[in-house]
Amino acid sequence: MAKQELIRLQKVLSQCGIASRRKSEELIQRGAVKVNGRVASLGDKVDPTKDRITVHNKKITYSAKPKHRYIMLNKPRGFVTTMSDEHGRKCVADLVSNVGERVYPVGRLDRESEGMLLLTNDGDFANTVMHPKKNIYKVYRVTVRPAVDDEQIAAIETGVEIDGRKTAPAQVRVITRQEGRVVLEIVLHEGRNREIRKMCEKLGLEVARLKRTAIGQVKMGMLKQGDWRDLTEEEVKKLSANPNPSKNQRAF
Repeated sequence: MAKQELIRLQKVLSQCGIASRRKSEELIQRGAVKVNGRVASLGDKVDPTKDRITVHNKKITYSAKPKHRYIMLNKPRGFVTTMSDEHGRKCVADLVSNVGERVYPVGRLDRESEGMLLLTNDGDFANTVMHPKKNIYKVYRVTVRPAVDDEQIAAIETGVEIDGRKTAPAQVRVITRQEGRVVLEIVLHEGRNREIRKMCEKLGLEVARLKRTAIGQVKMGMLKQGDWRDLTEEEVKKLSANPNPSKNQRAF
């Protein structure tokens, strides 16, 4: 009988739907993961069919061929993009508790933002969607106050310096203009923390509402707020193959 090949611990955690590989590495570094009762270290390799692996002292179950799930959630405001929260805040985990598989978020939306959020237990898929080199763009509908001028739009399109570094070029178009408010569609090609909110703040714009409507060629459509659905095979292929525009091409 062939000997089981040792696998990096973070890959096993990802395959079991605990977290993405990057987040699994953070769990290991924080000492939350044990192998056979010993606190694990980053770089450890395991035999998941024999070794006893725990996360926060809970044993994980390994399957060589896990059932992968790919979920789209319409996240409401007021929910944090984590599977648990030490401060007792509402988590997206509460909204997908009936999925039947343990899934985790692919990227994040901040607490006051809403819209399309992907969750999965497929670590390779999560890495593909999040990796900057894959250039999977994200589309947002943003309501700003009180108004926006051509200079502010041009600044967002060419890049705004936030946190000591200029943002990547974005795409912007005006959807509606009303007294005291403008609705924009903004396409980002990078995933920096609270990027749109920080750009708008730097430009003197108040963000009244921020909603993600698409990731790459996959759109949220009419999915109700707080509801989730499985991605179709075609949608998974679109995100995995990533036939998306380059940063210099228009997404709309």
